[in-house]
Amino acid sequence: MPEPIQALIVDMDGVLWRGDQPIGDLPAVFQAILERGLRITLATNNATLSIAQYVEKLLKLGVHLLPDQIVNSSQAVAHYLLRAHPHGGTVFIVGENGLAETLQGMGFSVIDVLPDGLDQNLTGEILAVVAAMDRHMTYEKISAASRLIRMGIPFLGTNPDRTFPTPQGLTPGAGAVLAAIEAASDVKPVIIGKPSPEMYLVALDRMKVSPQHALVVGDRLETDIAGGQKIGCSTALVLSGVTSRDAANAWMPQPDGIYQDFPALVEDIDSFL
Repeated sequence: MPEPIQALIVDMDGVLWRGDQPIGDLPAVFQAILERGLRITLATNNATLSIAQYVEKLLKLGVHLLPDQIVNSSQAVAHYLLRAHPHGGTVFIVGENGLAETLQGMGFSVIDVLPDGLDQNLTGEILAVVAAMDRHMTYEKISAASRLIRMGIPFLGTNPDRTFPTPQGLTPGAGAVLAAIEAASDVKPVIIGKPSPEMYLVALDRMKVSPQHALVVGDRLETDIAGGQKIGCSTALVLSGVTSRDAANAWMPQPDGIYQDFPALVEDIDSFL
């Protein structure tokens, strides 16, 4: 049997909301978590918003969390780059403002356009190509990224999520952007977000909790659940995002719980304590 949990690591898109529409009564859900003395960190592969923007979005939905209670894949990429380049440097991005602001806030210069007449000397100044979900992606961005990668610049992906849940249905996610650049460059990206352990390890360290005492909650089997299972956390899948009941039943090993949505999981949270 899994160990009793002390903390939650919870995905956001498809778990807490679809687009700007909350899933259930979020203030009541978070109050129930607080009343049980559980710590919580939100961990998302979505790199389109900065941590400050997530704090603001949650406040508008009636939930107050501190910045340290949120980690996203752009933060994970920044931590990854800092280990290799502690003094910062220049990064070429295919992504939105949230990714750019996070990298800049951790000491990196960000560009998304290359000068004419690019030569091998300039590539020595660029540490990596970082790609994420980009709803303003252009042919020019894909072309520039693939040229750099073919010159030997490391190719990092914030996450492999091929789709993104919205109130209107599933739309292309970061994985679709990565696929385009991979096709043009013939190089696979190094994935930093889930299911890689980077974000989970950051969350566990901040909450001072060991993996066996944490419950990972998500709507995607191949990232949220797979990542949680790899590092030894209990896992719970919600069906309010991208995963169907049939896909959930076919997944092995099975999550420790499968719920219609996050409020239903929290109603049953005592079964994990």
